[in-house]
Formats: sequence, structure tokens, C-alpha cells
Amino acid sequence: MRMEQARADGFDGFVAARWSALFHLARLLVGGDRHRAEDLLQEALVKLWFVWPKIADEAPEAYVRTVLARAAARSARRRWWGENPVAQVPERPEDGDVSASVVERSRLEAALAQLPPRQRAAVVLRYYQDLPEKQVAEALGCPVGTARSHASRGVARLRRLLADVIEPVG
Repeated sequence: MRMEQARADGFDGFVAARWSALFHLARLLVGGDRHRAEDLLQEALVKLWFVWPKIADEAPEAYVRTVLARAAARSARRRWWGENPVAQVPERPEDGDVSASVVERSRLEAALAQLPPRQRAAVVLRYYQDLPEKQVAEALGCPVGTARSHASRGVARLRRLLADVIEPVG
């Protein structure tokens, strides 16, 4: 009984300490959809619970990152999520309503959402999580060269998407 309690305490501590960062990563991996990110992170944490005794002292965050990246790629292949996307994004709020950084982050998240899932995962893991190419490749389950290619193409596409956004006149 005592060992089971120690396992639960260690797991709970990890989740409490890393929840925010892992949730933000999941959100970026699924293109900004908060609800899908919550589902994805919940799935990853359930998987982590079952292997916790084996990896608690090693690299639980790397394990969760790998599960998140792979699950995000799988979930992107699903045909229907029960939502009805709109053709046009609502207008931006007035400049006085939100800070420029929030608007810029929203633009970036919208552009990330337009990337193919593996490119999005490679860009997020490489540049947001600041992982080395080898770890990105491991998380995606592909060779380093393929991960590098996904990241490079993703960044190039992001640049085009962000350059295409027409700034409001005002």
C-alpha cells in the first residue's frame, strides 16, 4: 500500500508541476484547439501512469512529449471531430482590448494550425520545446533527416502564411 501511495504522489507531483507546459505543447500540436489538446494530454497522462514506475526517475516529460506528438499526428487523420469549422476567422479585437503579444501569438497559432500534423509537430518540438533534432526524430518516430525536413518545410510554410496575413488598416 505504501509503495502505491509513493507512486501516486510522484505522479501527481509531476503532473502538477508540468501540466501547464504540457497542455500548451498539446495545444500547439493540435493547432490551437483547446478541447482536443485536453483530450490529447489526458490520453498521454493515462499512458504515463501505466509506465510511471519504469520511467519516473528517467525522463517522464520526454515520454509524454513523444506520446503527444504521435497522438496528435494520429488524431489529425481522423475525419470528423464533431466540430464545424468556419470559413472565415472572426475579426480581430480592437487594439485596446488585448496586447500586441496576444494578437501575435494568435496569428502564430492560426498559422501553425494550417501546417500538416508532422510538420507542425516538428516545428513545435524543435523550436518551441527547443529539442535537438535527434529527440524530435525520436518523438516523431522517424529518421533525423526526415524530422529536419519536416521542421524546415514547416518553418518555410509558416513564413509564407504569416507574410500573407493582411494587417488591418487603422
